[in-house]
Amino acid sequence: MSKQPAIYILTSQMKTVLYIGVTSQLVPRIWLHKNDVASGFSQKYQVHNLVHYELFDTMYAAIEREKQLKKWRRLWKEQLITENNPQWLDLYDTLL
Repeated sequence: MSKQPAIYILTSQMKTVLYIGVTSQLVPRIWLHKNDVASGFSQKYQVHNLVHYELFDTMYAAIEREKQLKKWRRLWKEQLITENNPQWLDLYDTLL
């Protein structure tokens, strides 16, 4: 599997919690979250639905974007998600 730097936003079933992460392999990383293999925040708060992601040419660019998004207000994050995914559908299956 080839590497592709990406940022992603996961949410809980009730859409009350948002999680922002960065990875070089999006599909395997989301699988880890969905199957509670990735312990920590996403496991504790059941944050399993992929609602937004962005791909980058370099890991540096992806990390910079992750840092930027983590500083954003929740409303701005919600607007970003809704712009591209109005119904907040789980996008994981579209990656397969």
